[in-house]
Amino acid sequence: MNAPEKMKQHDRASEDVGNIVHLEHFNCVIDDQRLAVLFYVVGLGGTRDPYIFPGLENIWLNFGRTQVHMPSRAVPPRFERLRGTAGFIVPSLDDLERRLEHAGKEMKRVIGSSREFSFERKKDCVEATDPWGTRIRCHAPSDEYPRTELGLVYVDFDVPPATSAGIARFYNEVMKAPARHSGSQAKVLIGRAQKLFFTETKKQLPEYDGHHIQIYIADFSSPYAWLKERGLVTMETDAHEWRFQWIVDPKDAKRLFQIEHEVRSMKHPLFNRPLVNRNPAITNTGYLAGHDAFRGTY
Repeated sequence: MNAPEKMKQHDRASEDVGNIVHLEHFNCVIDDQRLAVLFYVVGLGGTRDPYIFPGLENIWLNFGRTQVHMPSRAVPPRFERLRGTAGFIVPSLDDLERRLEHAGKEMKRVIGSSREFSFERKKDCVEATDPWGTRIRCHAPSDEYPRTELGLVYVDFDVPPATSAGIARFYNEVMKAPARHSGSQAKVLIGRAQKLFFTETKKQLPEYDGHHIQIYIADFSSPYAWLKERGLVTMETDAHEWRFQWIVDPKDAKRLFQIEHEVRSMKHPLFNRPLVNRNPAITNTGYLAGHDAFRGTY
């Protein structure tokens, strides 16, 4: 009888998922939905959600299993911008370049101005700025974000010097999400492949304007209790959601960085809601039956 073949040993720890299971969206208040459609739909290739907020008071923009939310209630020149960079995966950087060029021309034609919009092709990404100044970085699919061809995969926040170590401690100890500190950056792992980065900068940061990120967590009560005890919970939304704004160092409660977290439980009615995603390559002149929807992975 032949000896049994030795079974391959897998790294089981690599499959572990921390307490933050999904980064669903970032939210910035804006003043003109037309610009949002031109940048995020025509340019980036997202899809306006057809079911929720179909009017002019808000716009939800789908990218795979993730979204960008843009309530349209700001009065110029007031609006919100992300204090950092939002990272997306898109199917093709070449197609993205062509769409962004067209979107910029349309902004000038329809609005008369493209505001702060710009974009530049780099070696391995396309860096863009939306009309309100939020920085966007788009990457092609890669092994770093497995099985993702469309989606919001990270947010990289600009934070003050000497704060990243404490920020990593906060996510490890309070939010129970795997976080590492290296040099001047903290990296927080989310779900299957998403991340939050907090990168120190010596540049003067703008005042916090109220924008937020939204996360789903598995252990919903323990982080809440820790933050509540210290007076850091800022909103008791409902049974499925609460919010906080200050990231603090668990070692000494020093306030490190302000960004509202919309925290939802996995029992929230919107968790894992199917999102409609179109194929941005389809046109009326080059239409192919059955190719209307995005067919990649996300």
